[in-house]
Amino acid sequence: MASRPRDPHSHARPDEVVVRHLSLDLDVDLDARRLSGSVALTLEHLLEGAPLVLDTWHLSVERVTDGDGTELPFQIGAHDAILGSPLTVTTGGAEQVVVHYATGEEANALQWLEPAQTSSGKPFLFTQSQPILARTWIPCQDSPGVRTTYDATVRVPADLLAVMSAENPTERTADGVYRFTMPERVPSYLVALAVGDLEHRDLGPRSGVYAEPGEIEAAAWEFADTERMIEAAERLYGPYRWGRYDLLVLPPSFPYGGMENPRLTFATPTVIAGDRSLVTLVAHELAHSWSGNLVTNATWNDIWLNEGFTTYFERRIDEEVFGVEDTAMHLVLGRQELERSVATASDPRHTWLELDLVDPDDGPPKIPYEKGSLFLRMLETAVGRERFDAFLRDYFDRFAFGTTDTPTFLAHLTSALLEPAGLTAEELRIEEWVHGPGVPDNEPPTVSDAFVVVDSQVSRLLGGTPAADLDTDGWVSHQWVHLVRALPDDADHALLADLDAAYGFTATGNIELATAWFEKVVAAGWVFVEPRVDAGLEDALTRHGRALYLRRVYEQLALSDAGLARAKEIYAAARPTYHPVSRAVVDRVLGLR
Repeated sequence: MASRPRDPHSHARPDEVVVRHLSLDLDVDLDARRLSGSVALTLEHLLEGAPLVLDTWHLSVERVTDGDGTELPFQIGAHDAILGSPLTVTTGGAEQVVVHYATGEEANALQWLEPAQTSSGKPFLFTQSQPILARTWIPCQDSPGVRTTYDATVRVPADLLAVMSAENPTERTADGVYRFTMPERVPSYLVALAVGDLEHRDLGPRSGVYAEPGEIEAAAWEFADTERMIEAAERLYGPYRWGRYDLLVLPPSFPYGGMENPRLTFATPTVIAGDRSLVTLVAHELAHSWSGNLVTNATWNDIWLNEGFTTYFERRIDEEVFGVEDTAMHLVLGRQELERSVATASDPRHTWLELDLVDPDDGPPKIPYEKGSLFLRMLETAVGRERFDAFLRDYFDRFAFGTTDTPTFLAHLTSALLEPAGLTAEELRIEEWVHGPGVPDNEPPTVSDAFVVVDSQVSRLLGGTPAADLDTDGWVSHQWVHLVRALPDDADHALLADLDAAYGFTATGNIELATAWFEKVVAAGWVFVEPRVDAGLEDALTRHGRALYLRRVYEQLALSDAGLARAKEIYAAARPTYHPVSRAVVDRVLGLR
């Protein structure tokens, strides 16, 4: 730890005193919207006499003691708009420090849902700690470079179930008291809690799904291939090391597609499309069990080491389970998203792999994922799949339950892969990939035969063929997304109306397709003259809180005066239902922050 620079996004000083174990004891008050109790931190002192420095964010700290209950001096520093406040404790060499505290109104990791926001009609709580929001509900060393084991005792209303990123119950207790253990070391952003009216269904011998009662059967059907994905991942890169792999389907306000909390992936209900067309999200979150959870980026400037590796791994799982052509479509769609991200980046520096973020929540949304994955595909092409797979498997074993940063990885890449293969970093233009803008032109080809078929139909459509006469038999959702993306931004309104009448895009339940469609009809201006489509847009922006897709549509709306006015009108009503993460995203897009 001491050999690396400190995390720029944390007040903590783990090179002086480092936390090795967290023990939470919390009461969940759904009426007051507050967590209260204590966290006991087991310490390792690396610099004699140094204080313990923790990250906090508007926490109400009542007192700090050692493990025997003796009061310890502490000080809460000035609040920084990004980092929060340091909590500095004079430990006197104590091996354990206990912080007694409660969360405040600005605990942005927490979303407290009213009964009207859930399908069960009961209140719900969930956390979202990535990237630096764990400090808003736990005083901790909130850096991905610090890994700890943890346990927790959580008290909730007796008619609700509590689950965490740990060893979990599948049934309610009589008294609403739940005890959890996470025996493997994890970073703070992977400590997660959810409380709600939940049921569990097994998907396989070591996998299952939690959801509200009205959603559980649909969720279990949608995720039926989970065990196959685990087996495919293990064939590729070694054993799954976290015991069980369960999923929790959250209410629609969850701000991400998924969150890879160990043992319990949090998932958006928007992935339940009814046709298993979006379950590659499960492959992505599962892949994080190796890249991210097992080997973690040391700071958020190195996030490509999490997300680029995971996106590459996700598509290898997809290829194993669903075939080469399905994967080819994902690769092309991902390349389109990368092209868009590069083209719209406000600064070429934001398109590097190794970033220099002021606020990790403001990072480029797709560069670490798609450029990172493309970089790994380039390496695979250069050395051959068999050699590259052996390298990745060794990488996950070598750095297991630890952290790494970009310089460490690049040095390992050279010594463990390039030199044995008789290649140099210069030949492969590694520096351009990692510390250069855009995408170097030695990228591997990305093609899809299924999309060639779509392109031919787009040409017919633009040439005057009625939408209903296109040859679309057997198309899957990825092909429909590609069709919509291929339309010109100034598409004729009559053409859009014809497409919508034939295929019902405005009413689609597939979030990928709906987002592409509403981006297109906003760009073309049709949404402003067709009330039915405008109503569909408003419904789409209020029905879910998934930040990536909200960002895309709001960004398109914000490009015109009429669109910006409409966006602000919709957002005024929708904002209270969004998670703080999504609010922050849309606030930035609309110039409200």
